[in-house]
Amino acid sequence: MIDGLRQIRWLTDSNRWHGEFVGSAYGSGVSIIFANWPEPGGGPALHRHPYSETFVVREGRVLFEVDGVERAAGAGEIVVVSPGAAHRFTNQGPGPIDMIDIHANGNIVTEWL
Repeated sequence: MIDGLRQIRWLTDSNRWHGEFVGSAYGSGVSIIFANWPEPGGGPALHRHPYSETFVVREGRVLFEVDGVERAAGAGEIVVVSPGAAHRFTNQGPGPIDMIDIHANGNIVTEWL
């Protein structure tokens, strides 16, 4: 740490943003998942968190399901899921999706449903 600033190099492949940053390890109150799903249909199973999650869609078309309601989002859009809401997302294709998923917690806490 330099004068209150921490800089972390996490990216190992500059052609694909993919991985996790667990903020508590660095004194941060947020955690981030860099989600890259190359294949249409890809995405996580239904789950929830005890805090909000904010999705920044950088590339592609994503179908979100939140508490049984579906909504599509594309590059340049932001989706916020409330604490405790059951959710999942799916790559709608035809190409990859690239998102930044911001967890409003220093640790990633997931309940798979």
